[in-house]
Amino acid sequence: MLFCACEKSTEANTSPRENFESLWRIIDENYCFFEFKDIDWDEVHDRYSPQIKDTMNQFALFEKLGEMLAELKDGHTNLISSFNMSRYWDWYEKYPKNFYKEIQENYLGTDYYIAGGLKYKRLANDQIGYVYYGSFSSGVGENNLDYMFLHFKDCQGLIFDVRDNGGGSMSYADRIASRFLEERILTGYSQYKKGNGHNDFTEPKPLYLSPSERIRWSRPVIVLTNRHSYSATNDFVNVMRLLPQVLIMGDRTGGGSGLPFSSELPNGWSVRFSACPILDINKKHTEFGIDPDVKVSITSEDILKGKDTILETAIKQLLTAVDSTKAL
Repeated sequence: MLFCACEKSTEANTSPRENFESLWRIIDENYCFFEFKDIDWDEVHDRYSPQIKDTMNQFALFEKLGEMLAELKDGHTNLISSFNMSRYWDWYEKYPKNFYKEIQENYLGTDYYIAGGLKYKRLANDQIGYVYYGSFSSGVGENNLDYMFLHFKDCQGLIFDVRDNGGGSMSYADRIASRFLEERILTGYSQYKKGNGHNDFTEPKPLYLSPSERIRWSRPVIVLTNRHSYSATNDFVNVMRLLPQVLIMGDRTGGGSGLPFSSELPNGWSVRFSACPILDINKKHTEFGIDPDVKVSITSEDILKGKDTILETAIKQLLTAVDSTKAL
């Protein structure tokens, strides 16, 4: 038999109004970007409240609560039930893609190396190292990094590509970034909510990163970014742009600088949202993204040719630097 009677779920034991008010209050007391984004959360409540009816089924309620959360314009904010997850994707969907896996294959081929979450290969007659890291949720161990850098020991420059990397673990971001440091540096500041008010935050706490004690890279580096470089990737770019041998190239990152926190509604649905902001070294938010040092977009002409304009520009720039060094 395909269908059967099911026991009443927790979702049926609370009213739509109760869950609406609970969600609104959780965000009101804990979300961290109200002032920065100039969001009038009271106005949002007054606008959505008349739309919540006791006769709504769970699917209609979920859709309406998801719409309310989208008012935050935050890719870290989700409502999660047993049948769906709301999400806000406008932070990257309305921007140029600037990364195509089918075009990347023209450069990586099939003989690239894989170490943890890293794909890497030597390009430009073995003069330039190329690394693609597609997710900070994919593990990268210290040995993985050692082998990668040893593979590039004769290369004069390195391209570290984090386009379409939607984030993951900040510990992997720090582990990789530490391989490019020569000294301990200030990377930014963190804050935490200390009360229910929209501006009840602790004083900014400095964040530092120390150089790895293993193989490190001090030669020129170009980090490739696009709008889908988000969350932990945004944090990685925030650190890498501080280093003298590093250039950020491509498009503005997607941002996502708030550390996410989760809570639960009376009906058992969970909600995830940005709760703790990470600031840059100037105590500024990077929630809306980080601009590249060199802005480059993939052209329609290059797409037709199967070329990656951003990657080609990075290769050319690094080879020019190599030639200049040789001339000296």
